[in-house]
Amino acid sequence: MHCEEITLKSGQKRWTCVADGPADPITGKRKQIWRRGKTKREAANRVKEAIRLLEMDGIDERVGKKMTFDALANEWIETYSLTGVKRGSVRIREKEIKILNKHIAKMPISEISHSKYQKLLNKLSAEYARNTVSGVHTTAGMIFKYAVKDKLIKDNPTTGAVLPKKRKTVEEIESEPLDEGYLTTEEVNDFLDAVTKHGLDLDIERFYLLAFTGMRSGELCALKWSDIDFRNNTIRITKTLYNEDNNMRKYVLTPPKTEGSIRTIEVAKEIMDLLKSHRKRQMKVTAKYREVELNEYHDGNFVFCRVNGYPFIQKNIINRMARILEFTNIQKNATPHIFRHTHISMLTEAGVDLSTIMERVGHDDMQTTLKIYTHVTKKMKKDASEKVTNQFGNILKNIIF
Repeated sequence: MHCEEITLKSGQKRWTCVADGPADPITGKRKQIWRRGKTKREAANRVKEAIRLLEMDGIDERVGKKMTFDALANEWIETYSLTGVKRGSVRIREKEIKILNKHIAKMPISEISHSKYQKLLNKLSAEYARNTVSGVHTTAGMIFKYAVKDKLIKDNPTTGAVLPKKRKTVEEIESEPLDEGYLTTEEVNDFLDAVTKHGLDLDIERFYLLAFTGMRSGELCALKWSDIDFRNNTIRITKTLYNEDNNMRKYVLTPPKTEGSIRTIEVAKEIMDLLKSHRKRQMKVTAKYREVELNEYHDGNFVFCRVNGYPFIQKNIINRMARILEFTNIQKNATPHIFRHTHISMLTEAGVDLSTIMERVGHDDMQTTLKIYTHVTKKMKKDASEKVTNQFGNILKNIIF
């Protein structure tokens, strides 16, 4: 151990001692541990205590006291982004880190105890939706797990934390309109009729495909002609299109949301005929464009693309749908994703079993699928009862009490 007396800017005298700490189990390198004290003995004892703690559990408390949460989060997200996760997942984690930074950015990580973290979760639950808080909690858990693994702190403060759950009142439960999550048969007819009468180029092909397949809009945008099997009337879904800043040239094709999302689905012959007709028109337009702008054409083999070959992005479909809705009587706040839930409803009414429906839509959300399936099934039973009453109403009137 080496010790020496130093003079601070204030003119006060202090002693600084330094010694080699235990070797890193991975790199084998030794880190120098230094501490300061009013006397040589005090400084030396502090170094010995720090080394003792490091030898016992490998934690350097001094680093934990100096490193703030935002610094730790920045270090973690940099490593996380290199693990092969999709850019969309990284962006979600970045947003959740921003929420955490609003409250604990400059707090030393060693000071974030279990109780302080629980109080933070309680506070966030009053400000944000449960799904948002759940995501923030997951991200915080990964960040602190990284800190524990890197020997910056001893315990993960998120371990054992309880995610507050807002208990709904009877009035809230009963007022929840599940029908708002999907289009009824009448609304589907209304929308597709408006598409036929007022739709722009490719609206018919895209919206009919969404309604009768239940695929995600990102999956639709990523479709290539090699995914279309006209002989067997099937479409293979293996990817989704991601575009961070809505620049058509900066698209990225990534695997679908889940393993179950990779699927091959049968498609109605009428829809496939629509795609055949579209392909013929596309080939003529492409040929003309290439004659003039050969070097500018992007040969991505996309089913739905601009004249220059670059795929349309989800925002284009969102804007087109908003336009079509203006020509309908539909009052729901509908986006293209509503067609996934609508397709579940259509399949349920057609008598398709639950497991087949889940397989067809790619197991997006089993809970949502089951909720819609159950709701529609109950509605069908109620409608059946009303139909019997209407059909045999005269007989029922003969009942004598």
